[in-house]
Amino acid sequence: MASIDRYYAACCQTDFPCPADRSELAERVSKCIEFIERAVVGYEPFFDIKLVVFPEFVHAAPIYGTVQELADKLAVTVPNEFTDQYAKAAKKHGVYIVAGTFLEVDPLHPGHVFNTSCLIGPDGVVMKYRKVQPWIPWEIHTSPATLTTDPLELCPVADTEIGKIGIAICYDWLFPEVLRGLAQNGAEVLVRVSAYMDPWGATPPMDWWTLFNRTRAIENLCHVVACNQGAKLGNYPPFSWPGGSMIVDYDGRIMTQADPGPGEKIVVGPVDLAAQRFERDRRRGHQTLLHRFNSFYHGQTKQG
Repeated sequence: MASIDRYYAACCQTDFPCPADRSELAERVSKCIEFIERAVVGYEPFFDIKLVVFPEFVHAAPIYGTVQELADKLAVTVPNEFTDQYAKAAKKHGVYIVAGTFLEVDPLHPGHVFNTSCLIGPDGVVMKYRKVQPWIPWEIHTSPATLTTDPLELCPVADTEIGKIGIAICYDWLFPEVLRGLAQNGAEVLVRVSAYMDPWGATPPMDWWTLFNRTRAIENLCHVVACNQGAKLGNYPPFSWPGGSMIVDYDGRIMTQADPGPGEKIVVGPVDLAAQRFERDRRRGHQTLLHRFNSFYHGQTKQG
């Protein structure tokens, strides 16, 4: 597998109505594939797009009050016919796609619904990540941490030609342990699929969106590709979604960012793995991946 150590990523920020049942997913996926076409073909004269990312809830949000209702009306198994369509688009354009999130049911875990993101390549689903930190109390789906303690299952990383990719979803990013888990498992590019609402989104005075994206990049010497929901208030009530999708380099520099505010936008920016790998190898200062005293963290105990 030939390595591509410099390429561009595209965040496809969407503004779709919230679906009420899974019959609406086919049209939703068709619209997302149109976004992929626009991003890859539209920017081809300038640079190669190799990674395309969609936001959380692009396919479905947990709008019902019980797990059973989510399972009956919105959840799907993964892989599925829709991931097959994304794989076809990935093969056509020579890209990898992070397909936002699906509400997922799994025959191995009856009675549970997961909020799941997939990395999809030309041959299908390369990796799927289940949200470790549901946004309590609104998200009633299951954290995989209640079912396993395997760090490779909880924080999977895909080794691809465009680098080692890890995914985490929205609220996960407020927990440094989740992103450090991905980095410890080898991640070089941290992908954030998110539905981060006002007032914590991409605008002052709080702007948690930018704060955490930059912080996690610095903490882990990773690029961050962060795609946020851009739905208007009427599409995904009761919240408004400020967008602000961005790409951040390994030193926390914002390489590109959508103007804050709802709306469909495609944001592109560079991922320079050659520079990142050089800095990881060269640095003796600010090398947080190596300077962490693991014995201190392993010695901590839960406070009752």
